Amino acid sequence: MALFKLAHLYPDLMNLYGDRGNLLCLKKRLEWRGHQCEIMPIARGESLSYPDYDLLLMGGGSDREQGLMYRDLISMADGLWDQIEQGFPVLCICGAYQLLGSYYRSLDGQMLKGLGLLGFYTQSEKGRLIGNILIEIEMGGQKKTVVGFENHGGRTYMEDKQLKPLGKVLKGFGNNGKDGREGIWHKNLIGTYLHGPLLPKNPALADYFIRAMAGRRGLDISEALDDRIEDYAHHEVKRRLSK
Repeated sequence: MALFKLAHLYPDLMNLYGDRGNLLCLKKRLEWRGHQCEIMPIARGESLSYPDYDLLLMGGGSDREQGLMYRDLISMADGLWDQIEQGFPVLCICGAYQLLGSYYRSLDGQMLKGLGLLGFYTQSEKGRLIGNILIEIEMGGQKKTVVGFENHGGRTYMEDKQLKPLGKVLKGFGNNGKDGREGIWHKNLIGTYLHGPLLPKNPALADYFIRAMAGRRGLDISEALDDRIEDYAHHEVKRRLSK
């Protein structure tokens, strides 16, 4: 039995649309396999010792909330990038995803500089991209579908054309509603606009993070779970979008 620790960065500010549910999903899936798991909130001003954690989640927040935690987040950018390059599992959703890039520009022209970890930028445009979304990803050489809910005014554009998206949009909008791409996937970092929360309806993606966490510890967590309920939720969203 192992004890896994999941860091929830700025849960008081960055937790739109139930993003914490992703951590609860990982916790239960680890416990069902006989392991222990703790979810540790990290507030502004608190230090984050990466070796003490197995995964980092930062959820979505409004422009105001992103501004409140911005300076604190910038201070840990170099350390975060070092960890990402070493394969540290990270899930960034919506506003947190946007902050990984070069900048975010609002409708009135104000610019919030991003962490600059990856080559993309986000521009706020008129009208919001809202609704259930269906994408296709490739995992372990197999194509799988992922479902979620998106609600964003920002449009994300890739400056680095070598960046790998999380997946291809089948129904919905994705990064910008134009290029058919959704999110980014770099090593064990996933950035995405998918709320919902994402992982409970997509157990294959949840188990991807569990395998990544376990692998860094030299553990093998490969036993399958009974995902009939999760698969039903997934296929119901997929069925409605496929009409």
